[in-house]
Order: sequence, then structure tokens, then C-alpha cells
Amino acid sequence: MNDLIYETIVTTVSAAGRPHIAPMGVRHRGDDIVLMPFRPSTTYDNIVGTGAAVVNLTNDVRVFAGCLTGRHRWPTVAAERIRGVRLAGALSHLELRLRDEGGDPNRPTLRMARVYQRRHGDFPGFNRAQAAVIEAAVLVSRLHMLAPDKIAREMAYLQIAIDKTAGPAEHEAWQWLRERIDAHNAASLETTP
Repeated sequence: MNDLIYETIVTTVSAAGRPHIAPMGVRHRGDDIVLMPFRPSTTYDNIVGTGAAVVNLTNDVRVFAGCLTGRHRWPTVAAERIRGVRLAGALSHLELRLRDEGGDPNRPTLRMARVYQRRHGDFPGFNRAQAAVIEAAVLVSRLHMLAPDKIAREMAYLQIAIDKTAGPAEHEAWQWLRERIDAHNAASLETTP
């Protein structure tokens, strides 16, 4: 059986209070949430340093694409029960406290206890273009691991959903991801002997 992973935006703060926003797949384990950030990473350092994180559920795929293309500034507001922030535009958020850490030293398993959950808006339903942007964002996060022809094939297929169902936000996010892939491919050509 596959591990069920939900694509979310995780917000954390540093010990000095500086916000950090990152896309991350999360797993539900009973009442707890499991996060598996890579190490080293700002998300990992912030969670271990403060013992807290917020899982944000949003359908604004620009946040996912933006974080992977150097656009890290998204409006946030203070969390309600933990030291942290949440996305101002989140449909809902879960405030979490670190329960324990284990697993692989390069990708530790952080078991997080739910502290508080609140809904801020209604989920309007699924949009195929939003799903395509999320899949493209996953590809961009793995540019260093995947062959360029695989990325090109996947992006060509995902383009169908963009062409048929994208609104302005999805088109913008898609363009950011395309630009990132093009920049990666150009840099790869420059370093190839």
C-alpha cells in the first residue's frame, strides 16, 4: 500500500522569528501529522529550534510554484496558539508542536501533535490545472535528479490540463515553473563538456 501524502504549504519561524514558507507533503498518523523535511533545510532547523510548525491548506498554486522559483514572500499572519505564522490566504491551517524526531539522519521523521485547527474559507473543488501545477512543482523540486527528457514528456502532458482549465493564477504559476525548467536546462548545457 502506498503512503498517502497530502501536498501542503508548511510555515515555520526561526528562533529570531523570521518566517519561512515551503511546499511539503505531509502524512496523517492518527491525530498526529508527520513531516519529513530534508536535512539540512530551513524548515527542519526552524521546527527543531522552535518545536512548532503550521500546515496550510491552500488552492493558490502560485504559492507552491513561487517557493520553488525564488518567490518566497507570501502574506502571513500570526498563528493563534503556537509561536509561528500561517498563510493569510489559507483555506485552513493546522498548528503543530513537535512530539518526537526519528528516522533517517538525512530526512528525519518529525511527528507533530495537533494544537489548533481552523477553517478560513471554503474549498471550491478540484481544478485539473491546479493539479498540473502541483505535479510540475514536484518535477521542478527534482530537477537535479530527473533526466531532461522525462521532465519534457511530463510537462507536455501536464500542459493539456493547463490549456483546458487554467485560470490566471494557474497560468502565472505555470509560467514561473517553465522559466525555472528552461533556466536549469540552459545551465546544464553550459556545464556539459
